[in-house]
Amino acid sequence: MPGLNLKPLALVCAALLAVPAHAAPAKDPTQRLLEKMNARLEQLERRNAELEKQVKANAQQAAQALEERLRTLEDTQAKVTKGLDSDSISENEPELTYRLKAIEKEALAFKKAAKKIDALDGLKAGMSLTTVAQRPNGLPQGTADGGSQLNYRADVTVELPLTPIGDTEHKIFAHVRMGQGQGLNAPMSALGAFASAPNTAAFRASGASPDDSVAILGQAWYQASIPLPFGGFKPRSREKLELTFGKMDIFGFFDQNAATSDEGRQFLNSAFVHNPLLDAGRQIGVDANGFQPGFVASYLNETSRPETWRLSLGVFGSGPKGSNYQRSLTSPLIMAQAETSLKFFGGLTGNYRAYLWQRSKGLELDGITEAVHSGWGLSADQKIGDGLTLFGRYGQQISGNVRFDRALTLGGEISGSYWSRGGDSIGIAAGLLHTSNAFNTAGASGDIDGDGIADFAYTPGGSERLAEIYYRYRISKQFELSPNFQYIARLGSNPKAANVKILGLRVQLAF
Repeated sequence: MPGLNLKPLALVCAALLAVPAHAAPAKDPTQRLLEKMNARLEQLERRNAELEKQVKANAQQAAQALEERLRTLEDTQAKVTKGLDSDSISENEPELTYRLKAIEKEALAFKKAAKKIDALDGLKAGMSLTTVAQRPNGLPQGTADGGSQLNYRADVTVELPLTPIGDTEHKIFAHVRMGQGQGLNAPMSALGAFASAPNTAAFRASGASPDDSVAILGQAWYQASIPLPFGGFKPRSREKLELTFGKMDIFGFFDQNAATSDEGRQFLNSAFVHNPLLDAGRQIGVDANGFQPGFVASYLNETSRPETWRLSLGVFGSGPKGSNYQRSLTSPLIMAQAETSLKFFGGLTGNYRAYLWQRSKGLELDGITEAVHSGWGLSADQKIGDGLTLFGRYGQQISGNVRFDRALTLGGEISGSYWSRGGDSIGIAAGLLHTSNAFNTAGASGDIDGDGIADFAYTPGGSERLAEIYYRYRISKQFELSPNFQYIARLGSNPKAANVKILGLRVQLAF
């Protein structure tokens, strides 16, 4: 450039170039610190890059593992769903499915059982086995089957309530009976005894061989209990209408008695178990097994409870065909009963019943002629102490020619609580069966050897007399022994008949 002297500048540059490298000036500490920091940053960047690479690799592996687990879970869920859709249980199914099905099956089984239990709520069942051994004394020599006798009878009862219909409660009842041995009933009947069944517990199915133990359906009936008045408020109802129909034991509805009606635990002679005119006198016309079809309507009033009263009307098939459903309505037995439960002797319960009966085609003395038979009766049982119950029955024939037309039985049952045996009892009874005028006029006969041909004849008169005493000894709640003694005088009102004594032992198991 014009006017610029470059010589000094050239000399300076030459001097600088002439200075050796080791002669460079020392670095500033700040500069050294910056250099170290740069080196550290480069190292951190490299490390960060490595970590990012490793994180990406791990994330990829985790994603792959998660995806694999999700796929496995989906496959398992699909198998579980498929298994649950099937009703069968297979060992090839997932364990969870197998367990769920097993639990579901058990739950359903429990549910079914619970439903069955609910359906059977209120079910009542009972079973009894009664065995009786009897030995007579005083029967004519050569009397067929007049020796010692042994028999048994088994009874099973079931009462099942049904689902109520509105306020109406209803139920069904069934009774099955079986047994072997007729006891002394056959020979006593052949001899013409009025009290021809000294062993009411004896039973053998009609037509069955002595070697057979045949079970029969003795009772099967339905009962509806309707609170009154109709459409009223049930909890406040003190009146009730009961309607019952089916095959039944008539003495479950008429002529009941708390001290005598159970031949398995109380008296054995039928003249004491029921009204003699109805049972021993054969006025009710049951079938060969002791049952008959019927319908019973009953009105119960509990307004003054515990003192109550009831009116009952029953229509039953009777006779050889009416009682076994062949022509049940052609010759019915009609019964009407009024009963009440009262408190006497300081609040002790007494039951009193009066009843009428009419059978349109009863058999006359000749066993062929049919005529209207009717009569009336009374049955009463009254507690006069905590352990003493007295009873009485009376029956009288109004129409029809029968062997005896009046019957009176009296007695009582004494609890063992008086001698520190609360489960024991003593029963004592006596009875008179009065001969009818028609029977006195017609005369009578008896069959000793049981061949159906009369072996002797006599002129009856007066009354057949009988007595019975038993002691019921409780071994356990289900097991009882009852020694029994019966005395029968003037069999069939025969003044010349020997007095008959019957010693017996009854064993009963009841559940």
